[in-house]
Amino acid sequence: MGAVSTLVFLLTLIHLILQTSALEFLLPGSSLCAGSISSTLRSPNGIFTCGFHNISHDSSTFSIWFSNASEGSQRTIVWTAQSGRPVYAWGSKVKLSLDGSMVLRDNGGQKLWTNDVSPSNVEAEHAYLSDSGNLIVKGKGNIVLWQSFASPTDTLLPNQNITATMKLVSSNGLLVPGHYILHFDDQLLISLFDDQKDHSFIYWPDPTLSIYQKQRIPNVSNTSGHLNSLGQFYGSDNTSFEASDWGFRTIRRLTLDYDGNLRLYSLKDDGKWSVTWMAFPQLCRVHGLCGHNGICVYSPVPSCACAPGFDVIDPSDWGKGCRPTFNLTCEKQNVTFLQLPNTDFTMLDLSIHPFVSFGHCKKICLTDCNCNGFEYWQGTGDCYPKAILLGGTSLQQNTGNTYIKIPKGLKVSKALIPRSQFFGHKRWHGCNEANEYAMANFTAKDDSPSQIELKISGVEVFLIVIFLAELIFIILGWLVFIVLECFILRMKRKQLRGAWPVGAGYEMVTNRFRRYTYRELVAATKNFEDEIGRGASGIVYKGILKDNKAVAVKKLGDIKQDGEEFQHELSVIGKIYHMNLVRVWGFCSEGPHRILVSEYVENGSLDKILFGVDCSEILLNWKQRFNIALGVARGLAYLHHECLEWVIHCDVKPENILLDENLVPKIADFGLAKLLNRGSSNVNVSRIQGTRGYLAPEWVSSLPITAKVDIYSFGVVLLELLKGARISDMEKKEDEEVEMVLGRIVRMLKENLQLDGTGQYWIPDFIDARLNGEFNYMQAITMTKLAVSCLEEDRSRRPTMENVVEMLVSVDEVTSATRVGGAA
Repeated sequence: MGAVSTLVFLLTLIHLILQTSALEFLLPGSSLCAGSISSTLRSPNGIFTCGFHNISHDSSTFSIWFSNASEGSQRTIVWTAQSGRPVYAWGSKVKLSLDGSMVLRDNGGQKLWTNDVSPSNVEAEHAYLSDSGNLIVKGKGNIVLWQSFASPTDTLLPNQNITATMKLVSSNGLLVPGHYILHFDDQLLISLFDDQKDHSFIYWPDPTLSIYQKQRIPNVSNTSGHLNSLGQFYGSDNTSFEASDWGFRTIRRLTLDYDGNLRLYSLKDDGKWSVTWMAFPQLCRVHGLCGHNGICVYSPVPSCACAPGFDVIDPSDWGKGCRPTFNLTCEKQNVTFLQLPNTDFTMLDLSIHPFVSFGHCKKICLTDCNCNGFEYWQGTGDCYPKAILLGGTSLQQNTGNTYIKIPKGLKVSKALIPRSQFFGHKRWHGCNEANEYAMANFTAKDDSPSQIELKISGVEVFLIVIFLAELIFIILGWLVFIVLECFILRMKRKQLRGAWPVGAGYEMVTNRFRRYTYRELVAATKNFEDEIGRGASGIVYKGILKDNKAVAVKKLGDIKQDGEEFQHELSVIGKIYHMNLVRVWGFCSEGPHRILVSEYVENGSLDKILFGVDCSEILLNWKQRFNIALGVARGLAYLHHECLEWVIHCDVKPENILLDENLVPKIADFGLAKLLNRGSSNVNVSRIQGTRGYLAPEWVSSLPITAKVDIYSFGVVLLELLKGARISDMEKKEDEEVEMVLGRIVRMLKENLQLDGTGQYWIPDFIDARLNGEFNYMQAITMTKLAVSCLEEDRSRRPTMENVVEMLVSVDEVTSATRVGGAA
């Protein structure tokens, strides 16, 4: 025993020494930097760490997490500074100023977040992470200038209050905010909200109950709630619950998970979390879990399915619901109703009609164009016409049926109607068991001395393992760190590829991204006969698959990866989905062949229509051009700000902007820059990529490559949409380089934009003459200003794509009711 005690003491001493690699305080003028393992704050008890958390190889968030706890291969995050707004994993930093403000900037210097310290004359002393997990900026005189406990994200820690001005917002494993919120409602009751587009409603406590039935008491004088260290929650409105393992010596957190369930977790000795209380033991009771037109079923585990005639919008996130595959008319004779037995879509009723016949209920919905279905409860005769089908559940105890309105000609198999099956094989898409976590026994509470001794022994063993791991980690150094990061990234991608929602550990069992054989693609393209485009990255052919779906098949050139690496990179591209991005359906990786299979876009590339290439007879009018600019901006904003990994296109130009049958733009070839240049990074691209005339100055300088190169290229595309001609063909002098032409045009536009109202005569002269002066002046001047700002040589002065989208949307809203024309 003496030897063991000595070993524990030595390891503890080593652990304390190693902890010096983390900071105890952050002083004014100092920074925490992304990509530096020692640039973190650690709480004195070692339970919490604050710093930059990598959510992918290229992106990170400024967060607080449990030091020795995890959810699968991920850290357990309890707070993050900029939900849904990650930064680059290298070069970003958080700096503490003398006034107490903490500012987060990305590697390009753009400010993405600040803690919004109230103005005061008190100077900051330092920032530190407390034992409770609270990041605090302390001023002189022991004054708290700011604390993270005052702005929670999705988690409440013991002794952290939630007040009338605070809320928890669900987020997934990528820290993207969801649509579930916990906060005080108008009656001052702690409630769970499903806050979706155009509507927000309470789903816990049961909104059909009166305030007295809910056993809640409004308290105007003290609106707050908190979780204590024993695992008991108390709210000023009489809300109370406790952990099934309540007691001391346990680390806990209360989290609003991405699936909308509020759960209380306890940390076990093995570093894993156990659910010790939850608001909804039956997951399907969470409202809106499967989104619009989605139905939650038990098969036998909680799963999501679409009603017949509907397709899932995003297989990776069933919360987005399902879209209809048909268009309904208002003519009674063209529609019928499909029965969904024992199915209930709670709330959001158009009206309520008690004690009516089934025929009368059907007639009410049939004569109302806004009605997409109705619920009818046999026995009571209750009728609920519905415009929105949300919160669908299929349970055998539901005595009511839902009848959805569908076209008469739509053929539906009864076998496809979603129904709960508590026994038998799993059949629907969706979730894994809710108890994928180690579920605690909700009734047993054994606090015998032997149990406590075992727990303490387990903790000691766990600490010894952690100490040894840290010692090995420090000795091996950065090499091991990089290997571990790559391993974690691969495991994380595999987990995300089969998990929905990530926050609660549910498994998705479908994925439309598939692998094609080379023989399949030879047959689909008739031996690569119909070429529809070519570029630096490869040649594109039109193909028809066995299901008669038209696709674009791109044979890639200059791919150095082996099959596994190629598939690994494509797993990221395959998850990307946006209406303004070409959807990638799959790939082929056999022998030397590296091929992408994408959706086929009817009208081809923008250059053919805008510049009249191949004798195109389509002349884009002003509204179409503006909508193309807005759509491309939205697609690039999604790539830059919302993806699992940052995607810099590196070759934005009209040839890579495709137009569908409605002339909606879709950006093609995103993600190929990384495939064609493996081994480089967003920070240091090893070779110039892109096309002359669209290349940002960074490509020929020693500056690192960031998303701002796409913004520069987008500025060129804006000018070409305005002028209807390539930059290289605008006012070009003999032997003049395209870069010189572009620079001269930008300088001319800058001078003209500085003119007052009397100088507006130049705008019609700059716009494409083929429009005959039919354009919107406000939209034209906004697009011109954006183009000039996007083409700044100093990239720090260029806007982000989010800023571009905001400006275009703003001017579109202002001018939506304005007459189109040169004098508008």
